[in-house]
Amino acid sequence: MKRTLTPEILDSLPPDDPAARHSRRDLRVFNAVLGNTRWFGRRLPSLVRPGERVLELGAGDGELGTGLLRAGLSVAGLDRAPRPAAWPAGARWHQADALTFDGWGGYEVVIGNLIFHHFDDATLRTLGTRMAMHARVIVAGELVRQRRFQRLFAALCVLIRANAVSRHDGRVSIAAGFQGDELPVLLGLDPAVWRWTVASRGRGSYRLVAERRA
Repeated sequence: MKRTLTPEILDSLPPDDPAARHSRRDLRVFNAVLGNTRWFGRRLPSLVRPGERVLELGAGDGELGTGLLRAGLSVAGLDRAPRPAAWPAGARWHQADALTFDGWGGYEVVIGNLIFHHFDDATLRTLGTRMAMHARVIVAGELVRQRRFQRLFAALCVLIRANAVSRHDGRVSIAAGFQGDELPVLLGLDPAVWRWTVASRGRGSYRLVAERRA
């Protein structure tokens, strides 16, 4: 299955649009099924060294970062959207595009949940270059690109009564997902500088942990 990118409807809707609110509710269900939020909560504490700061790309409504902050990690959010009302007062929020953001040097750990599949190959290479200049650790929770997961996703949509926005966006998100070592390769991570592990789970999650070699 060739990787293809199709614009997602949610990206073009105002935050207060009823369809957008319904779709964000669906997305929380989908994320719970994937288990990515729980995985980040288990995996990150062992990767982040004392004093290191974490930057979440595409932090959205702040749900993942807020949970990590409560767990004692120093997390900042980066998103084109404004700071969420529920984002903790003491935590930083960068309202910016990841491709023009100039604060990478302030963060040793960069994470992203369901954000990297939004970018084409060339943009992933640019983003990877920017991250790799300063980061020691890069962690991604993504989607496995397989048709069987599109079929499973369609069945889940029926079960939870997902709206048309969610049904469209989930299907095209899987088509833009990753297989094997594709993501670290597309990010341009040099295996002489970085070591990484990639794991895929039966529910369709794709997980990358990359660490800079000593």
